[in-house]
Amino acid sequence: MADITRRLGWRHLRGAPTAHIRHHRGGQLLHEGPGLSFWFRALTAALSEVPVDDRELAMTFHARTSDFQDVSVQATVTYRIGDPAVAAARLDFSIDPDTGAWRGAPLEQLGTLLTETAQQHALDVLARTPLSSALVDGVVAVRERIAAGLGAEPRLPDTGIEVVAVRVMALRPEPEVERALRTPAREQIQQEADRATYERRAVAVERERAIAENELDSQIELARREEQLVDQRGTNARREAEEHAAADAVRVEAEAVRSVRLARAEAEGAREVGEARAQAQAAWLQVHADVDVATLHALTGTRLAENLPHIDSVTVSPDVLTGLLSRLGAPE
Repeated sequence: MADITRRLGWRHLRGAPTAHIRHHRGGQLLHEGPGLSFWFRALTAALSEVPVDDRELAMTFHARTSDFQDVSVQATVTYRIGDPAVAAARLDFSIDPDTGAWRGAPLEQLGTLLTETAQQHALDVLARTPLSSALVDGVVAVRERIAAGLGAEPRLPDTGIEVVAVRVMALRPEPEVERALRTPAREQIQQEADRATYERRAVAVERERAIAENELDSQIELARREEQLVDQRGTNARREAEEHAAADAVRVEAEAVRSVRLARAEAEGAREVGEARAQAQAAWLQVHADVDVATLHALTGTRLAENLPHIDSVTVSPDVLTGLLSRLGAPE
């Protein structure tokens, strides 16, 4: 909207760079162009302001597919007024000289023209497309058809309008149909999730089984090694007992041999001692056999005296002395 200032019956207009201003007075064009600034009289001036910037027109409309399903289309058309003079001549872009506001609603007229034209081409392509194909490829098809239709529409150049771009954001069925269409996909997703869960559980069970088998194998191996250890200990104990028995047998045999040898030596010694004693006895007897009786009596007395106990003192009673004297005095 143009900025208009009042000064002593005059008006000053200051336009924006994106607004094309046209100033007529008495049927003659005095000023024309974007971003103008000039003075004018309100009673004689005819002003129009045509925006020349890019504008976004959002539109939502309903259509029906070839299988009689209702869908809603959300699209946006970007356009600009390429020929402001033509647009000002075809549409009412006049502004109030006191406020700078449009007297009519030219942009709404442009929006209606673009929306009806785009909707006509979108309905034409969707009416020959089933719902399943429309939901898959409908966005691209509708966008291309709307862009081509707006580019070939003769009313737009005649109005000075240029279409910059067409975008289709969504093409959606009715909520009930959308829920029905989502159900198989959700079921499939749920089935995939359940299958993934079951597979994960199966993998976990398989891993637990593998771990249990490994533990069981370890226990079996440990028991086998313990059995081998017990067998080895028994073998070692048996071998040790056998070695001890062999050593005891060797020791006993050595003791027996030693005892036999000792007995033999003792017997031999005793025999030799006996023989020596016998020889000595025989020699002694032989010596005494050659000696006379008196000598033997003397030797006997000597031996008897040697074997008598030690006598410190002898007491001779009168009776004993009398007897001895009588014996000594008796004739032989």
